[in-house]
Amino acid sequence: MNEEREKLLISPEIKREESEEDAVLNISLRPLRLSEFVGQQDVLNSLKISLSAASQRKEPLEHVLLSGPPGLGKTSLAHIIAHEMSSKITATSGPAIERAGDLIGILTNLEKGDILFIDEIHRLSKVVEEFLYPAMENFQIDFVIDKGPYAKTIKFNLKPFTLVGATTRSGLLTAPLRGRFGIFHHLDFYSPEDLSTIIKHSAKKLDIKIDDDASLEIARRSRGTPRIANRLLRRIRDYAQVKLAKKIDLGTAAAALDNLRIDKAGLDEIDRKVLKVILETYAGGPVGVESLAATLNEEADTLIDTVEPFLLKAGFLKRTSRGRLATELAYNHFGIKYNKEKQEQLFEK
Repeated sequence: MNEEREKLLISPEIKREESEEDAVLNISLRPLRLSEFVGQQDVLNSLKISLSAASQRKEPLEHVLLSGPPGLGKTSLAHIIAHEMSSKITATSGPAIERAGDLIGILTNLEKGDILFIDEIHRLSKVVEEFLYPAMENFQIDFVIDKGPYAKTIKFNLKPFTLVGATTRSGLLTAPLRGRFGIFHHLDFYSPEDLSTIIKHSAKKLDIKIDDDASLEIARRSRGTPRIANRLLRRIRDYAQVKLAKKIDLGTAAAALDNLRIDKAGLDEIDRKVLKVILETYAGGPVGVESLAATLNEEADTLIDTVEPFLLKAGFLKRTSRGRLATELAYNHFGIKYNKEKQEQLFEK
């Protein structure tokens, strides 16, 4: 059990299941305190009050649910909460907890005030989720062993802990689970200005010189997502190094991004493939996500979780009762004539 706990306990900087390269780099790039976190100001202000109140009462923080598209800082905030509360954090994910016994093993090893972080919490199995309810409410677990006339219940008393759940699809959370969280925060896409600040901070930590114009150009092409911004910064650093550039200026950044096939709107290969299929194969839509996924040979969940949120936010895509519909902006982006009357009729349906 101790060996299992040691595997689950991680430092505030490294997310479980990241690649070795990302883990090493994110040690320096991931913020450790609320004061270092850029953007999401409303969320930060609310969290500061909650953390301060819990610290003053010397109580564990209420259970926290963080939702939003991938890469916006849900994991970072979970580690920041642990850091600010001077608590240890145990990190896992919904799909990783396959049996109720796995959850019991994790929960019984938590000390008072510890943080349990469950990523993709909406993917917990129903059986495991049922065990989580009394643990969240009363810090107890009732575990039934044996069956029939020999069945008996063993009660586990847990030490008060804080559950931080993260989800990219809050609509898939069951009402009983959602209702047991005391603090809810939704993270939205970042502005180019906030992303530019993040990029400059990351460049400083990675010992890279970068111009303001270059950081803003990278920010504009980062899909409003810090994770993508930092990844692009690392790839542009490689490009600048090979080209013997002493610093990343606007020209170097633009050339590197073009080389990575990230266009000026921030669309990458998969984004363009999705939009082109809608525009060319399905005449602009509407088309259902399952049909779209089959045509692209992609998983529907991949499109829903990682592609659609930005395309919807940026105005390239609309959702209708009949399916996905390309907007005038998408037509203009690819230089295709837009039939306004036809598309308005489709959207109204």
